Amino acid sequence: MRCPSCGNPESKVVDSRPSEDGTAIRRRRECLECGRRFTTYERLGDNPLIIIKTDGSSEAYDRQKLMRGLLSACAKRPIAPEQIALLIDSIETELRNASRNEISSKDLGDMVLVRLAKLDDVAYVRFASVYKDFQNVEEFAAALEGLR
Repeated sequence: MRCPSCGNPESKVVDSRPSEDGTAIRRRRECLECGRRFTTYERLGDNPLIIIKTDGSSEAYDRQKLMRGLLSACAKRPIAPEQIALLIDSIETELRNASRNEISSKDLGDMVLVRLAKLDDVAYVRFASVYKDFQNVEEFAAALEGLR
């Protein structure tokens, strides 16, 4: 595993434990070159999930792309990155348990919104504004009404 700080490919595992939901192994590593510690996650490799976009095209599910979108929605909110990772883990677990290999981007977005509504109202509205492509103030107002 390459060190994110210096790029050295040599590291040693300092601590290893299952993640909270049991779907991954969390490993704390230490770079043998610079001594920096970093965390990696080992997940079961399975069939890739395919996202069917609104225009009919498809692309492979990208956890990091979803993480970036959620981090933007949750910026400057009292939400820890670990909470976002758990949110994504719960979505992935639900999809795996349903044995789904394909999901529409609309269904995925709805799954995110359900979880965000429970986590933080502001993050919910931010994510919904991009995901649902709000065009005017009335659409924002309708989303806010839905939270009540």
